[in-house]
Amino acid sequence: MVADDAAVPTRVTRSLPLAFAAGAAVGVLGGMIGLGGAEFRLPLLISLFGFAALAAVILNKAMSLIVVLTALPARLAAVPLAELGAHWTVAANLLAGSLLGAWTGASWAVRMRSATLYKVLAALMVLMAAALVLTHTTTLGALALPGLAQAIAGVAAGFGIGVVAAIMGVAGGELLIPAIVLLYSIDIKTAGSLSLVVSLPTMLVAFARYSRDGSFAVLGANLRFVAAMVAGSITGALLGGVLLGVIPDLMLIPVLAIVLLISAIKMARHV
Repeated sequence: MVADDAAVPTRVTRSLPLAFAAGAAVGVLGGMIGLGGAEFRLPLLISLFGFAALAAVILNKAMSLIVVLTALPARLAAVPLAELGAHWTVAANLLAGSLLGAWTGASWAVRMRSATLYKVLAALMVLMAAALVLTHTTTLGALALPGLAQAIAGVAAGFGIGVVAAIMGVAGGELLIPAIVLLYSIDIKTAGSLSLVVSLPTMLVAFARYSRDGSFAVLGANLRFVAAMVAGSITGALLGGVLLGVIPDLMLIPVLAIVLLISAIKMARHV
């Protein structure tokens, strides 16, 4: 099923240099805060490049998947696989919820009316802004839940994050990292790597669900555009990583949160 105006023309002329530049800007922002930045890419796909909501989500998901696949080897070099293996139960706990959440979220997205999807995306961007501020401006402590309660909370958190990541077309690290820190008392560096381990199969499930919908054709019709924007995102992420810490979080994070809130307002008003 295709949302009202989710499909775009099969061939649309869009500037590849502009796509690269926009991807680079997103990559720099993400790299400077240690995330992928896909939440900033989504409003650009809609407002700057003119994609309808569902088409933008599918493109964002494809790009996020490529960026995560590119980032995973670098993260494994920083946090060895053996160290991550010690926390396999954490990944399994979250995946028990996130895989189902990803399928569910993608199913909801393809069935929503376009006007509804814009409003849902706007609300989720407000959530992302709040998560961004919380993660980067406060010290997260562990909840210290007993075993069964922790497992139930992990599945519930994974499901919710899977739904959000699928509907927005993002990796979900903005939500996964604080969830891992809060629920499992894991340091934020290891949590960042674990979030990629969880998000990769979660994204693949959402991607598989979107591939069953007619709107998935937008990806094949815009492969050069996607390649240019992904190349820009990866280039920007490398530059952003170099700039990590140059601008203090207390200055950078509020600005980025405001950008997300403004984007949310514009998206909510989208007709």
